[in-house]
Amino acid sequence: MLPTTLRLPVKILPQPDETTCGPTCLHALYRYWGEEEALEAVIPRTRRLEHGGTFAVFLACDALRKGYQATIYTYNLTVFDPTWFARPGVDIAERLRRQRELKSDPRLHHATEGYLEFLGLGGRLRLVDLSRHLIRGLLRRGLPILTGLSSTYLYRTAREYGPNDEADDVRGLPAGHFVVIAGYNRPERTLLVVDPYGPHPYGPAHEYWINIDRVVDAVLLGIVTHDANLLVIHPRRPGRA
Repeated sequence: MLPTTLRLPVKILPQPDETTCGPTCLHALYRYWGEEEALEAVIPRTRRLEHGGTFAVFLACDALRKGYQATIYTYNLTVFDPTWFARPGVDIAERLRRQRELKSDPRLHHATEGYLEFLGLGGRLRLVDLSRHLIRGLLRRGLPILTGLSSTYLYRTAREYGPNDEADDVRGLPAGHFVVIAGYNRPERTLLVVDPYGPHPYGPAHEYWINIDRVVDAVLLGIVTHDANLLVIHPRRPGRA
């Protein structure tokens, strides 16, 4: 019989500044897997974008370089065409290079660099429906989920404007964020979100239970800030690449 409630023991530190939510979440996963590396050592290894922050794929590359297995479930149609996953034998790296030649978006070029490295390091890409079943299935296997999503939608706060990310409901733009999904409660239809940011609208703690539909929608809307994905990392199994 499947458990109705599950809570993985993921502990997270507060992110040191406004742009380090990604490496702080990655550090929490390393700790979950028994690795006590200082957060200050993780942050400089994960590539920082010119406008601040990072992409999930750069977090995944750090994990791959450290010997972990990394899988990205992507919903980012600005980077990936769905047919690349539907047709057998498609060389996704080749399609990414071809796309980069034809499009001039700098953020797309940055993401492409990351994904080419990710694939070269043995990372796995998946395009499957984002559902309660997928999320609960990963958690039941003991796999916490690092996700790049829309904090504007998750928190239902005003969009942000300017270099200091000030709340501005007219001039502002949607903001992205990284959190870790670490549990579920089936009767309540909620997920446990482990969040490095504070203070946030759900209280002073760095974890909170929130409706699963809100989280799924926030992940899909992460496409606005060029993420929209789930990242799962775990140690490689003995004898397997």
